[in-house]
Amino acid sequence: MAEIKRRGSNHIICRQREGDVEYLTFPAIEKTGVVSHLFSTRTGGVSKAEFSSMNLSYTRGDQKENVDENFKRIAAVLRRSCQDIVCSDQTHTTNVRTVIRADGGKGILIAKDYTDVDGLITNEPGIVLATFYADCVPLFFVDPVRGAIGLSHSGWRGTVGKMGAVTLKRMEEEYGTDPADVIAAIGPSICQECYEVSKDVAEIFTEVFSSKSMEAKCGTHLVKKILLDKGNGKFQLDLWKANELILREAGIPKEQISVTDICTCCNPDYLFSHRASHGKRGNLGAFLSLLTEEEKRKKQQE
Repeated sequence: MAEIKRRGSNHIICRQREGDVEYLTFPAIEKTGVVSHLFSTRTGGVSKAEFSSMNLSYTRGDQKENVDENFKRIAAVLRRSCQDIVCSDQTHTTNVRTVIRADGGKGILIAKDYTDVDGLITNEPGIVLATFYADCVPLFFVDPVRGAIGLSHSGWRGTVGKMGAVTLKRMEEEYGTDPADVIAAIGPSICQECYEVSKDVAEIFTEVFSSKSMEAKCGTHLVKKILLDKGNGKFQLDLWKANELILREAGIPKEQISVTDICTCCNPDYLFSHRASHGKRGNLGAFLSLLTEEEKRKKQQE
């Protein structure tokens, strides 16, 4: 496997390969024994040029047949079909959709009958939740007690809107999820060193992360942990830490949150990055599926 740049040494996320397809997984999620999941890389697809090679977007100019084949390859790794995958419709909202079997194939085989959906939840085994990225933050949620999962897209707008907490609240309302039971992961996305924001964005984060509720649950001086003032009206924003704090405030224990050490912008040949490519890129995908009872039994026997 080619060398990639990491921002930590804990290797909390692992590289995997099946055939030509290389992907990333979180050991903590795998250890639950109730799901299959992956985060795609650029490796193992059929797309060309700036979409090379595992592009999972139909809307950026790639040929449809290439994207179709790429989805088929991802589905095969998950031991699913494209009929099982349900795609988000991301517009930087905090809207979360409850997914059922009838939604299978939406966004790939059939048109989506919903818009403005950045988060997906389900408790139905065999369905694959799918969200898409090129610097923004993927959030994985597994409730092994209630048998429910969630997958959400969180850019800076979603993070300020506490998308992670919103997703957990929806899982609580729909399935009775207790955040204390949840195993969560913050996936590959842009790191603080690569992510510069303007003063107006920094001020919004300062307001949110200076709240009494946030400080009561996560400690004080949180703004200093997520914002680095460059002194020229620009700030470096740590979306990884910001989302971790949001999940902790929502009730997930710190030790049950896996935070990636892989930056999309630091690894533009391995992962699509909007900033690194100046917008000339495809999309990565996060995928999460509850195992059937038969699949869980087989997994336990392995």
